[in-house]
Amino acid sequence: MSFFGLGKLAGIGKQKQINVPLSGTAKPQLPLFLRKSFAQSHLVKGSFKGVVQQPKYADLNEWLSINTFEFFNLINLFYGVITEFCTINECPSMSAGPNTEYTWSDTQRKTIKLAAPQYIDYVLSQIQTMLDDERMFPTKIGADFPKDIRATLVVIYRHLFRILAHMYWSHYVELVNLKIEGHVNSLFAHFISFVKEFDLLDRKDMTPMLDLIVYYEQQGIIIS
Repeated sequence: MSFFGLGKLAGIGKQKQINVPLSGTAKPQLPLFLRKSFAQSHLVKGSFKGVVQQPKYADLNEWLSINTFEFFNLINLFYGVITEFCTINECPSMSAGPNTEYTWSDTQRKTIKLAAPQYIDYVLSQIQTMLDDERMFPTKIGADFPKDIRATLVVIYRHLFRILAHMYWSHYVELVNLKIEGHVNSLFAHFISFVKEFDLLDRKDMTPMLDLIVYYEQQGIIIS
């Protein structure tokens, strides 16, 4: 799917917080992914601290790039498994729970509301283009990374986080039914550990998933 005129990833769009009033005295239902039996489902046990740390003799930009390729491919893979459930009718907005909605900004800085599958398809296509660009992510020995590589990575990781957050809030039931919630939980913990280790996301960017992140920090899975 192609969306012309929407701009590149540099126009990251906005994260909109929505205040949802609670009716009566009813307590909000705990999301499935926050229930202990599901949150504790992991493919990898223990802390991800040692996994994400930069190897002693590895170049920082190369280490960041290698992991970015890996996270992109894994998130693309797991999202691909549930695409039949993420439709324009089922997901008319790019949301992450009842309080967060993401919009896109085009080249004229105009805010555009996209259905989740459109937003995600556009983002994944653009990230793939960026990763394939030798000027941004050189693969030849001795080639230098651009000076603004970190800014590019921040944008990529912010968008990848939004995809994960949408999967958790809108499609966790499907992940459980497919028996891959443990895989996705481990991917999420690895991803958050990595962005924290290299300061690639602000805490406020993680707002929709903070409850799960704090739980994993308390369990020692993610280093706080």
